[in-house]
Amino acid sequence: MIVAVIGLGTFGAKTAVRLFEKGAEVIAIDKDDHLVEKIKDRVTHAVSLNVTDERSLRSVNISDVDVAIVGIGDNVEMSVMAVAMLRKLGVGRVIARATSALHQHVLEEIGASEIIKVEEEMGEIIASQIIAPHVLQRYNFAAGYSIVEVRLGKKFEGKSLVESKIRQNYNLNIVALQKKRPYITDEGKSAYRVDINDCPMPMDVIEPNDVVVLVGSEKNFNRLFGDLEEA
Repeated sequence: MIVAVIGLGTFGAKTAVRLFEKGAEVIAIDKDDHLVEKIKDRVTHAVSLNVTDERSLRSVNISDVDVAIVGIGDNVEMSVMAVAMLRKLGVGRVIARATSALHQHVLEEIGASEIIKVEEEMGEIIASQIIAPHVLQRYNFAAGYSIVEVRLGKKFEGKSLVESKIRQNYNLNIVALQKKRPYITDEGKSAYRVDINDCPMPMDVIEPNDVVVLVGSEKNFNRLFGDLEEA
């Protein structure tokens, strides 16, 4: 997969590097030479150019990319112009960052395929960390539904999955169990490795510091989190 990431601020740079680490061919683009220089060794290709200039974009074969991500957030006009130019040049899938409801509306009107609302999502993550500190990661995959990595704490420690009655009581499905296992390194030092059981069995036991991966609705997660707070 070939991905162009346009705008190499914190959001854009992190996205570009993570995509490259996951095996994508990444073209990182920004008009700021300093930002391009910082990332050039961590992506496939990094280039400094004006994304509103058609000739400049054609010079990097932008029409050949599978996905373009416009991560520009501090300049709404530049963001909108970049999306419009990408659509004009035939990029099939354009994902754009929006910093306000109006910005989102304009991006949708000019043809952005998907909108990322970083500020809203960060607000939700921070709120979740405050309300549910036992939650390590949350991935929203559909309206009202999430995959959540959580430490269940003392309420469930020592119980098997079937004894925990998580499915019966909360209508949440356990899809994986992550455990830390001690081992001795080749140098004779004590260390830990993480084992992920992606097919947990009913009699598997939840031990202290285990991470349980659950899938279900926000409503049902909130019931579980409420009980964890009380435990």
